[in-house]
Order: sequence, then C-alpha cells, then structure tokens
Amino acid sequence: MGDGDAPALHADDTVAPAPASPILRSPGSWPRARRGRSTISSGSARRSTATAPAASRSASRPPMAARRIVHAAGDATGAAVLAALANAVAATPSIEVREGLLVAGLVEAGGRIAGVRLADGTVLSARAVVLATGGIGGLYRSATSPRGATGRGLAMAARAGAVLRDMEFVQFHPTAIAVAGDPMPLATEALRGAGAILVDESGRRFMADVPGAELAPRDTVARAIHAEIGAGRRVYLDARASVGAAFPRRFPTVDRLCRAAGLDPVNAPIPVRPAAHYHMGGVKVDGSGRSSLAGLYAVGEVASTGLHGANRLASNSLIEGLVFARAIAEAILGDSAPSLRPRTAAIAEGRDIDAGFDLRALMAPAPG
Repeated sequence: MGDGDAPALHADDTVAPAPASPILRSPGSWPRARRGRSTISSGSARRSTATAPAASRSASRPPMAARRIVHAAGDATGAAVLAALANAVAATPSIEVREGLLVAGLVEAGGRIAGVRLADGTVLSARAVVLATGGIGGLYRSATSPRGATGRGLAMAARAGAVLRDMEFVQFHPTAIAVAGDPMPLATEALRGAGAILVDESGRRFMADVPGAELAPRDTVARAIHAEIGAGRRVYLDARASVGAAFPRRFPTVDRLCRAAGLDPVNAPIPVRPAAHYHMGGVKVDGSGRSSLAGLYAVGEVASTGLHGANRLASNSLIEGLVFARAIAEAILGDSAPSLRPRTAAIAEGRDIDAGFDLRALMAPAPG
C-alpha cells in the first residue's frame, strides 16, 4: 500500500510481535490480499469520496517497514468493509439472506458436514458450511466485543469433532475507553500510531523507557497499563499534542464515542484500560479455510489460521478475513461433493446456549 512496501516486509512486521504460521509466506496469498484491498477501495468509493482509503503505520511494532494499514472514513474502516460486502451481497441474486435465525448445531451426512440445525429443529442442508461467528470476547467482563460473541461457533465445531487450536491466545486491547459501556468503546490503536502517548494522572509518561514505548506490541502495552492500574493509578491516552484540533476529522468514531461519554479528546486525555479484544485461537484451518471436518470451513475470528501467532498485528485481521473468504469460495467451487440429506450430528446439548453469560463475572480482567 505504501511506497517501498513488499509482501516480505509485511510478513516480517507480522512475525515480529509473535511467531506466526509458515502460511504467512505463501506467495499465493498475496494476490488475494491485493484483491481484498480492492474490495475496500471499490466499496468505499461507492459511498463517498470522503471515505476513500488512506494508509498509516501500525502502533504494534516500531518501526513498521511502510505505511500499509488501510483506513476509510478516518477510523471507520470496518464499517466501510462491511458496507462494501453488504452491497455486493444485495446485488447478487443467487445469494439468499435469512435473518433472525439461531443455529443450534451442525449436521452430518456421508462423513462430512452437510448443513445446520436451527433452534426450532429445522435443518438447512448445504454442500458446505462456513463458520463466520466471531470470537469469545462476550464471555469476558471487560471486552470490546459484542455480548453475542460467546464462542457459539467454536462450541458447535468442537461438538461435531473439529480440531481447535491455540484457544488460550486471547489478545487484550490496551486502550479501551474506561467509561460505562458493554461492549467497551475503543480508542483505536491508530491514535498511538499518530503520536498519542500514555500517561498517569500526574502526567508521567510511563511507557517512555519501554522498548517501542507506546508502539510496543499490544501485550506489552496492555500489561504496562494493567500494572499502573493495579498500583492504584489512573491511565490516560493523551492525543492533545499529536492530534489536537484535528481529532474530530481524523478520528471521528473515537471523537463521537468520547463525547457521548462526556469526554473532550481535543482538550483532555482519554481514560483507558485493557479489555479482551481478539481471539487468535479457534477452529484450525488450512490455507483454504478448511477445517479438520470435510465440508466445514471457518473464516475470521472463529478460525485459527496461524497467521497471527500469539499476538495479532493491528489490522491484519481485516485483510485476513478478505483473503481467506476468497480462498474458501474458491475451495468450495472446486469441491465436487454432492449435497447430501443430513442427519443431526452427535451433539451434547448441555445448558441453555446463552448460559455462557454466567461466566462473565468469573473471567479475569487481567491482560495476558
């Protein structure tokens, strides 16, 4: 994306915070990544010129080799990607969208996953099932994830016999905005990439002597903030000098979240603390998104591709989702397996599927 950038440089920046899978260096994945970026660009262009993508550096590892993190509408990149994909789905007559359905389990036929069972007992048959159910942040007391992100897709895959991997790899975002909110609002990492600093209530910059300072890997920053809070000090993200009056224009989403909570990020530092943010573990998949069960694929946070290692580099998850979504589509198109009449897989029903919320009060808020 930036001048002088190259796939090998991106790979090096990704591996630096934590070892990642050799899949990262697969040459075939990079053309898909470029096409993924085109998806963002074309979707953003349809919305307005104000959302045209721009690039910045990550706040996860200094110095990043090039400016490659794509931004749309300031800090609303995820919304731009979602809008582009939703527009593409709406414009494709062969896609049928069904909303408001609750999937209770996977079904199997002929030795492969062949559909899903809904909560009302209805079975929807399919040649393949793709899990895109998100992560597990909703299980934590302090999280930036929606409360519905309780690992339901992981549970369904596990009950059907799929291999899971790296389930302990949970990343805490260092700078959730420390106000009432469930999920907690997020002060994007791009703020630190833009020069915002972390200080305590006395104005002391406690990350100054840490290698990388505010741009250190997320786990390092999250642990440092947690240590300050554990010592009885409050922590703030101060963007007054680095961003200042440009804050509403450059970071409109964070500005809106702050002002809704009675905060003025232009003239005062933002109170922050760590919160569960992203699950690197999940359903183990190969380079085409295939799980260990024939007919079952996984993409996004529910999947464990190996790309992120134990410490995801900022913004890699968006491009990973785009790359693996295309890879899965190509794999399914190339799979000649027939549609089969499914039967319900052997599943231990257990408690109510929303009972996981009982665990939230027990989940430790400590990062790492």
